Amino acid sequence: MPPRENPTARQVRLGLELRKLRDRAGKTAREAAGLLSTDQARISHIEAGRIGISEERIRRLVAFYACDNSELIEALCAIAGEHRGQYWWDDYRGILAPDFLNLAELEHHAVHLRYLQPVTFPGVLQTEDYARRLFDSVLPKLPATEVGARVEHRMRRKAIFEREQPPELEAIVHEAALRMRIGGRKVARGQLEHLIEMSERPEIMLRIIPFTNEDFIDLTQTVMYAGGVVPQLDTTHVDAPAGGLFLDAAAELDRHRTLLDFAEQASLEPAESRSFIHHIAREL
Repeated sequence: MPPRENPTARQVRLGLELRKLRDRAGKTAREAAGLLSTDQARISHIEAGRIGISEERIRRLVAFYACDNSELIEALCAIAGEHRGQYWWDDYRGILAPDFLNLAELEHHAVHLRYLQPVTFPGVLQTEDYARRLFDSVLPKLPATEVGARVEHRMRRKAIFEREQPPELEAIVHEAALRMRIGGRKVARGQLEHLIEMSERPEIMLRIIPFTNEDFIDLTQTVMYAGGVVPQLDTTHVDAPAGGLFLDAAAELDRHRTLLDFAEQASLEPAESRSFIHHIAREL
C-alpha cells in the first residue's frame, strides 16, 4: 500500500507520539525497523503518519521503548484502529479543505475544550444564520456550494453535544464579539439568544471579557485547546491567515494554557456573563 498523501492530523499525531517514545528510549529508527522486520523508510513513514500501523505492532514497539503508561498505550492503539469513512466528517473529504475535517476530528475526540474568541463565537455555538453570514463575507467570494458545505459542516460539529458524555466546554468570548452585528440585528440577536440557551447546559461554561477589563490580553488569534483522553494528546488549534495551525509541542501547550487561564481570570463569572449577554441582546 503506497504512503498516504494527506494523513489526518490525528494520524500524524499517532506517528509523532511513537517517535517521541522512541527518542525518549534512545532507540534508532534502524533498531525499531529491526524489531518489526522492516526497513527504516517504513518506520519514517509510520512516524510521519503516512503509513498505518497495527495495534499489535504498537504494543511491540512501546514494550521495546520501555513505555509503561497503559493509558497512553491504549489511546495510541485506539487511534490506530480508526479508519477513513468511520466518522461523519469523512463525508466532506474532497469537498472541504483538510483543516475543516481535522478540526471536527479534534473536537470529537476531546475530553474537554477551551476556546478564546476575540470577535466571533466558537463554531459549535454558532447559529446557522450567523455561520452563513460569516462564510458569505470571506474574500475572495466563495461559491454558493462552498458556503453551503461549510455551513452544513459547522452545524454538524454540534454532534459533540449529543454524546452520552459531552466534553466539558469553556468558551471565553470578548465583548467585541457580542457587539458585532454580523448579519444585521435579527441574526445578531438570534445568535446571542442561542448563546444564552447553550450556556445553560451543564457541560458548558461561558465567560465574557468586558471592554472595561484593564488587563491586556493578546486576542489577535482565535484559540482552541482540546484536551485528549491523556495529557500527551492535548492539542492547540490557532487560527492563522494561511490556515489553522495544530500545535502539540509542550512549550506551545503550556503557553496557550497560561493564556487561557489569564483570560479566564479577566472574564466575568458565568452567571454574570449570561446577564451581560441578556443586556446586549435587549439593546438590539
